[in-house]
Amino acid sequence: MESQKVSKSYQAFPMNGGDGQQSYARNSMYQRRGTDITKNIIRETILEKLDLETLPQNSSDTFRIADLGCSVGPNTFFTVQNIIDSVDLKYQSQEYNKDSVEFQVFFNDHAGNDFNTLLKSLPEDKQYFAAAVPGSFHGRLFPESSIHVFNSSYTLHWLSKVPKEIVDKNSRAYNKGKIYFTSEDEEVAEAYSAQFERDLESFLNSRVLELVPGGIMILIILCVPPNSLNRFEASVNIIGDVLVEMAKKGLISEELVDSFNIPIYVPTSEEVKKLIKENGNFKIEKSELLFRLIDNDTYQIDAHSSSMHLRAAFEGFFKENFEQDTVDNVFVQFEKKLASESNFLADPSSKELGELFIMKRK
Repeated sequence: MESQKVSKSYQAFPMNGGDGQQSYARNSMYQRRGTDITKNIIRETILEKLDLETLPQNSSDTFRIADLGCSVGPNTFFTVQNIIDSVDLKYQSQEYNKDSVEFQVFFNDHAGNDFNTLLKSLPEDKQYFAAAVPGSFHGRLFPESSIHVFNSSYTLHWLSKVPKEIVDKNSRAYNKGKIYFTSEDEEVAEAYSAQFERDLESFLNSRVLELVPGGIMILIILCVPPNSLNRFEASVNIIGDVLVEMAKKGLISEELVDSFNIPIYVPTSEEVKKLIKENGNFKIEKSELLFRLIDNDTYQIDAHSSSMHLRAAFEGFFKENFEQDTVDNVFVQFEKKLASESNFLADPSSKELGELFIMKRK
């Protein structure tokens, strides 16, 4: 089985490290909000669905949690603590001796991730043994039946690589003059969708081998709710417009823009559910669209925070293809365009992107 290969290579797209103004640590409140609004649902589902018969019951055993795509914090620490608190409550409710259980947490991300910042910022009062695990979550990371709970939040939209068809000049899906796609670009959209399908299949096949029987997997997947505007698609295409304008002015080459594509696919909610069910290795115990959990009247999106958020996620990938001055200019112009398009930011058809899935290994 392909998912059993540990040494398969994948492209890496780490977030901005450190704790500076443009770091992911300071510009990931969007992801933190997702963690906050799903906290209680995750706790309730663990209490209801976690099967202690498959878990440690004496002092020689360890309860193992893995957060896949952890980046540099601090969001991963809040997520992990919520899982540990929930498991503790489950042990108490079943009158098990929770004091005999030790927790081990694996923080996973690509080898290029800023693990130094992550490990330096570990909570001093943490109730677990911590370890960093470099590698792509699209393939195998752990021994078979070794992890009790997996978590992965806002990560699976990142593809393992840019679809090869969209950079092939001889392909019908060649994405000339764009860095992403719209629904009208059918061949390009199909190439992205097919790559996402392959990547999700590999991810699920790897996790089913690594989870203990009855183990739980918690995913927040960036996806488009029914009858909603894909704000991510619209935002990235604005960045693409900025690059095209810079190429027309001779600031960068058109060929460079043609060869540059964002390695992200944001599926619909229906696509995700269909692929999980077709995989057949997991039972969806709970799913909830995030826009149903948030009060949009109290959450205001502004051009600056949106620009900083995308920069924290994209800058490393952009710097592999463009000079630093170009990258700086791109995000300055992107913020200006967002600020001038207030209707886009306030569009009522734009709902919170994402869905929570809590699943058990069959």
